[in-house]
Amino acid sequence: VLSDYAKGLVHRDVVEAALAAPVVVADPKPQNVALFAGVTCIGPNVGEAARASGIAIVDDASLDAAGRALLHLLDCRWVLITRGEHGMSLFGADGERFDVPAVARTVYDVSGAGDTVVAVLTLALAARIPAETATQLANFAAAAVVEKLGTATATADEIVALMEHPSSGSG
Repeated sequence: VLSDYAKGLVHRDVVEAALAAPVVVADPKPQNVALFAGVTCIGPNVGEAARASGIAIVDDASLDAAGRALLHLLDCRWVLITRGEHGMSLFGADGERFDVPAVARTVYDVSGAGDTVVAVLTLALAARIPAETATQLANFAAAAVVEKLGTATATADEIVALMEHPSSGSG
């Protein structure tokens, strides 16, 4: 996992070293997105994807254009754009697209939700779980953390409970 906060730590040399791993997922800041060329997947939120691609995301067509532009720009396998209450959209280098609706939850705090998505997605991809299923797992994990105050974690039990009953809010 390469998480970039645009503080100057991540350089192309760091990315190149990480590319020796079988799965590299990055959460880049828009101004540094080019550093992450060649990674397995990037996971920007919708605002970051718009800035990184230079495409204002105002509807489904512009979302699709931005996702595909980032795939082309970075020559990566996947681009996962998190869209808050609109769920997530996974774009693949082979032209595929997979949309996951948000899980109905009472949202208390979105702090760390993007980090949770990237962490769970990376773990699932490293375990050779198909990208579509990995995206669904990441979505359920994010749903678990947003219903907690502050930066939080999702337990395996919480993720499984959401998978079994995705619309049962705890609020």
